[in-house]
Amino acid sequence: MMVEMSVTIPPSTSAAPGRKAQVDPAADATGQAPPRVLGSYGRVAAWLSKRVEVALGTVDLTLPQFRVLGILAEGSSAASRLADRLAVRPPSITALIDGLVARGLVDRRQEEDDRRRVALRLTKEGERILTEADKAVDAYIASLAGYLPSKEEAMALRSLELWGRAMAASREEPKVAREESGKAPK
Repeated sequence: MMVEMSVTIPPSTSAAPGRKAQVDPAADATGQAPPRVLGSYGRVAAWLSKRVEVALGTVDLTLPQFRVLGILAEGSSAASRLADRLAVRPPSITALIDGLVARGLVDRRQEEDDRRRVALRLTKEGERILTEADKAVDAYIASLAGYLPSKEEAMALRSLELWGRAMAASREEPKVAREESGKAPK
C-alpha cells in the first residue's frame, strides 16, 4: 500500500520566540499552500520516531535506551542530569539505567572527589552497541529517504542534520543566557 504524505504548514504566521516567520515556499501566487495529506510536523516526527524504534529493534535497544547511550557518549553523567536532559523523572531514569547496567552497556562509578555522587559511563560494549544502533538507524532512515526523488532525498537527510543543530543550539541557549545573567546553572 502506498501512502502519499505531506505536512501542513501551521496556519499561524508566528514563529519560534525571537525568530522571524517564514513564508511557505510551496504557496502559490495567492499565498495558499497546496492541500496536504498527513497533517502536522508533529505527526511526521512521531511517525519517524516510531520508525527509529523499529530500526533499534535490530540491535535490541529501545528508543529511551538509545537516547541514554547517546547522551553518555558525550561524557559521563549523573542520573539526575540524564533525567533532566531526557525530561523524565529520576525514578524513571533509575529503572532504565538498571537495565543498561545489567546488560553491561553502562557502568556506575563513584566520583573520586565526592563519594556520594555516582557517575554513569558507557562501557566498551555500550560504545559498540551504540555504534551498531547509529548505523542501523542511519541506514533505515536513508532507505526511507530513498523513496524520494534524488534531490528531495538529499534535502530530507540534510534537514535532519539541521534539526540536530537547532536542537543542540536550543539546549545551549538557556546556558548562555544563564551565564550572561550571572546565574549559576542548576
